[in-house]
Amino acid sequence: MEISKKLELEDNYTVIQCIYNIDVNKDKEIDVAILDRIHRKKIDISDAIYVVNIDGYIGSATRNEIRYATLTGKDVIYHEPV
Repeated sequence: MEISKKLELEDNYTVIQCIYNIDVNKDKEIDVAILDRIHRKKIDISDAIYVVNIDGYIGSATRNEIRYATLTGKDVIYHEPV
């Protein structure tokens, strides 16, 4: 939330973000395919994605989103250098 606030108020980006943190390994009721589809729609309507890779960590779902963004010609911006 703090990164989104900075991006919008200081850097003048419009941010579309997830407002939830879901662990699909713990919450078996979550349909991962639906989440993937929602995230792709967000990428489709965006100019770029901003990857919050604290301490260099990028999870597998985020890696898939990076791949999708790259394939669709979107810029990929990383919070920390990769």
